[in-house]
Amino acid sequence: MKKSLWNDLWHRAFQSGNPLYLVIALNILVFLFLNVLALFTALRVTSLPLSGYLLSWLQLPATVGAWIYKPWTIITYMFTQQGLFHILFNMLWLFWMGIIFLDFLKKRQFIFVYLAGGLLGGALFMLAYNFIPVFREEALRTVLIGSSASVSAVVFATATLLPDYTLRMLFFGNVKLKYLALAFIVIDVLAIAGLNAGGSIAHIGGALLGYLYIRQLRAGHDWSRVLGQRKKSKLRVVRNDHTSPRQDPPLVPNQEVIDQILDKISQSGYDSLTKAEKEALFKASKQGQNEY
Repeated sequence: MKKSLWNDLWHRAFQSGNPLYLVIALNILVFLFLNVLALFTALRVTSLPLSGYLLSWLQLPATVGAWIYKPWTIITYMFTQQGLFHILFNMLWLFWMGIIFLDFLKKRQFIFVYLAGGLLGGALFMLAYNFIPVFREEALRTVLIGSSASVSAVVFATATLLPDYTLRMLFFGNVKLKYLALAFIVIDVLAIAGLNAGGSIAHIGGALLGYLYIRQLRAGHDWSRVLGQRKKSKLRVVRNDHTSPRQDPPLVPNQEVIDQILDKISQSGYDSLTKAEKEALFKASKQGQNEY
C-alpha cells in the first residue's frame, strides 16, 4: 500500500534526517499558521488580531531596547514570512541551492550556514538601524522577518564552493553560480536605497557569512564544529586465512571513505579531489550517505 501524500511529506520533513526539508517545512508551517489566524480575524470568528499578536513575538525589532525583551527573535525571524511570493521565492532558492550544497558538504554544515547566516544578517540589520543616522530615525517602526538572510548564506556558500557550477535558468540559459551570486549582491546593495533597506542589509550579512564560511573551510577551519561532530566508528582489522576471488569495490563507498573525502574538502577545497573521489562523493550523495 502506497503512503499517502501527507505521510510522504511528513516523512521527508521530520523523519528523513534531511535538514533542508526540515527547514523548508518549518518555514511553511509558520507561514500557514499565521495566515490561518489572519483568516479567523477576517471572517470575524474572533475580533482579536491573533496573527499580528503572534507576529510581534516572532519578528526581529530594529532597536536593541526592544530586542532585549524578546531575544529569541534573532532566531524566530528567520523562519517567519507573511507574503505568498516572499516565502515562495525564498523556499525555491533554498531548495535549489540546498540540494547542491548537500551534495558536497555535510548536514551539520548546512544547518550552521542557515542559522549563522540568519544571525549575522539580523545582527547587521540591528547595527545599521542603531548606529547609522539615516536608519536610526526609522528604527522604532522597523522590524525584520523572513529567511532571506539565511537563504543568501546558503546561496553564497554554494557559489563560493562551486563558482563554475552551472544552472539552466528560464530566459537566461546557462548561468554559473558565481555570476548569479554577483547579481544578487549588486541588487541588494542598490536596494539599500529602497523601501526594504533593512531586508537588503540582512541579505548582505547572510551572503558575507556564506562566503567567509567556505573560505575558512578551505583553509581547514570548519566553523560548523560548534554544533558538535559525529564520532567516527573505529576500524577493526580482521584476518582472513581463506583465499577468495578478488571482488570489485562497492559502487557506493562506506561512511569512512566519505568522511575522508569531506575532510579533504575542508582542508583543501573541492578542486583538490581526484576524479574517483568526486565520483564516490556524487554516488554517496545520491544514496543518502551524507551523514551529519
